Amino acid sequence: MNSDHPRNPALKVGVFYDGSYFTHVSNYYNYVHPHHRRLHIGGVHEFIKHMVAEREGTPPSLCHIIDAHFFRGRFSAKDANEKANQLYYDRVFDDVLMYNGVQTHYLPVKDLMGRKREKGIDVLMALETFELCMHKRYDVVALIASDGDHVPLVRKLHALGCKTMLLGWDYEYTDETTGELQTTKTSTDLWNTVSYPLEMAELVETGLRENDEVVNDMFVLKESVPRDADPDRPLVSVSDYPDDERYTGEVMSLHNGYGFIRFPDNNVFFLHDDLVGVEFSELTVGTMLEFNVAMNSRGQRVAKNISYPADE
Repeated sequence: MNSDHPRNPALKVGVFYDGSYFTHVSNYYNYVHPHHRRLHIGGVHEFIKHMVAEREGTPPSLCHIIDAHFFRGRFSAKDANEKANQLYYDRVFDDVLMYNGVQTHYLPVKDLMGRKREKGIDVLMALETFELCMHKRYDVVALIASDGDHVPLVRKLHALGCKTMLLGWDYEYTDETTGELQTTKTSTDLWNTVSYPLEMAELVETGLRENDEVVNDMFVLKESVPRDADPDRPLVSVSDYPDDERYTGEVMSLHNGYGFIRFPDNNVFFLHDDLVGVEFSELTVGTMLEFNVAMNSRGQRVAKNISYPADE
């Protein structure tokens, strides 16, 4: 080898998402965490490039994400059609992934004893990741995952000479609706097996506190919601809902003292205490209600001053 030509320090990086896990974490930051922003795919990729560069001792500009893949179970068209705007929002997120160069891998969600469950996604993710690494010889594979089932994959990647980076989150919070402690933890075995473990909850907190540009860019600028299911209509934010504006929507689900009303982007939560001239016991799925939109202490949109529509 000619010593007059230095080794090319450019690195090939592959990014692989456990889609359900990524969505779970993104919802946490949007609805529970004080930052109230969703994770941004492009920003996550830029963060990964900086982390690889830091640990490999090369500039971020020489860390190239040559592949990104997203794995998740998916509802059938029939099942999705039974959920408010689910087909539309599935397509919107597919567009986000497409514009950020992320390839999607879906398996059908299975009905197991009356509950919808993902089956086989971890296996599909492991097989695809290993096969791609064999062909493309990534220098680093970044995993957005938490399950210990990925440990054999990581060991196989190391056997191929590929280093691994894990973006994992450990956090907990009390659900204001149920009062239950909700915990998200990454497998200790997975933490201990990867080359570069990134404890993301801590890194994000530090970055936000220090106003780190790379960490700030991991989040969308603001929570945006479609005005309706028409993709040609402009997006609006929560601030576009004035305090005195009244909206109408049908009850989507009812639980013990609370429920959800059809409204763009995940519907809107309500408590029985916010009903005016309406008995909670009289409500049924499909009942039309009129309400204001407000923010609760977690930054979630909730329905307030709920009544029957004025024309009823």
